[in-house]
Amino acid sequence: MSHVPAATRTLRLLRFLATRSGPVSAAVVAAELELPRSSVYQLLEAMAEEGFVTHLPEERRWGLGVAAFEIGSAYLRHGPLERLARPLLRRLVEKTGATAHLGVLHGADTLYLLKEQPPDAPALITGVGVRLPAHLTASGRALLAHLPRAQVRALYPAATAFVDRTGRGPAGPAELREALADKRRVGYAVEEGQVTE
Repeated sequence: MSHVPAATRTLRLLRFLATRSGPVSAAVVAAELELPRSSVYQLLEAMAEEGFVTHLPEERRWGLGVAAFEIGSAYLRHGPLERLARPLLRRLVEKTGATAHLGVLHGADTLYLLKEQPPDAPALITGVGVRLPAHLTASGRALLAHLPRAQVRALYPAATAFVDRTGRGPAGPAELREALADKRRVGYAVEEGQVTE
C-alpha cells in the first residue's frame, strides 16, 4: 500500500479516465474506484487546476485534459522503440509514398505509437495513441499471425470477443485462425473496409 494515498488515488483516477470512451460523471468515478464522492471531487478539482482533467459543466462530466495528452505524448519522445522506428518509417514513406505506422498489440487492440505520412496522403483514422481492434487492422493481424496459437485463443476465446465495425472481418475464432494462417502464408496483411468504410 502506498504511503501517499492521494497520489495513488490520483493516478488510479487518471488511468480510469484514460480507459473510458468519453467523459464520465464524478459519481461513476467514485463508484468504479470505490472512493468517497467528496474525495473524488477534491481530486478532480485539483487535477483540473493543473490541466490533467477538464470539467464539462453542461454535461456534469469529467474528461482528460490537455496536460494528460502532453504527458502521454512525451512517452513517444522517450521510448527506445519509437526513437529507433521513426527514421525507418520516414524512409519507408519516402520509398513507397504511402503512410506508415508503428503499432503494438495492447491486449486485443492495435495501439498506434507512431505515424509518418507523405504530404498529400489521404486522411486515415489511425493516429498516435489510437487503439483499434487488432483482428480488424492489417497491422494487428500481421502481429497476431506471429503469436503462439494459445495466446491468440486467450485473446479471442469466443465470438463475443470480436468487435464488428463494418460487417467485414473475422467474426469468430475459426475465421480468425483462417485469416491468420493466410497472413503467415503470404507474409503480409491488408485491411479492406474492416475498420471503416
